[in-house]
Amino acid sequence: MFDIGFFELLVIAIVSLVIIGPERLPETVRSVSLWIGRLKRSLRETRSEIEKQIGADDIRRQLHNEEIMRNLEATRRDIEEAVDPERTKRMHGHYGPPPEEPMHAHGEQTGASSAPEQRNEPARPHDSDKS
Repeated sequence: MFDIGFFELLVIAIVSLVIIGPERLPETVRSVSLWIGRLKRSLRETRSEIEKQIGADDIRRQLHNEEIMRNLEATRRDIEEAVDPERTKRMHGHYGPPPEEPMHAHGEQTGASSAPEQRNEPARPHDSDKS
């Protein structure tokens, strides 16, 4: 981790023996090793906590992306239906409400209703109008 070799460790041991002294050296080594263990443990806990947070963020992001995809799909269907409603009905199997039966099927016949109904269809260009 720190890339410390044997020679560096030997120098540290000799300097610490000279500065601290042989009586207090075992106690000091024990204290230092305890502090290093606590530091490693706290770093490990912090790392796992961060990984949990990142994992939760990934899940939230994925759910948000799925919601966006559902909205996009609904918008795409709406646009397709607006552009070509007959094609959309054929593709999705929506045939709309059943057609109304003519009045004479119900046994009621009036003079006004016996006339055939006229449909208003958009005018289509004639073949001669094409250029």
